[in-house]
Amino acid sequence: MLACNRLRLDPGNGSPIVDYRIEDGCVESRTLETATESTAIEKPWQRLTPEELSQHVMSDTVVAHWLSRRMGVHRLIRACNQQSSSANNGVQCSDRIAA
Repeated sequence: MLACNRLRLDPGNGSPIVDYRIEDGCVESRTLETATESTAIEKPWQRLTPEELSQHVMSDTVVAHWLSRRMGVHRLIRACNQQSSSANNGVQCSDRIAA
């Protein structure tokens, strides 16, 4: 995976900051909620589902553009088209997203 495997989106309007990363072949996200001006609460990383990935692609978001550059268009499309049953059958993210 390329060295730049993280993306941070800060809407700047008081909404939580959202981090995205590609880790071990999985796309994950977490929110950072500001408790005070000097502290932030980092929520745990959560894997994005194929449906969530598809929503980013269909909405043409910054996340979709970033993922297409990092993963490649074909791998991103394959990740969006994975059946949820694949995850239940022991297929790992790296198996599903890998080239």
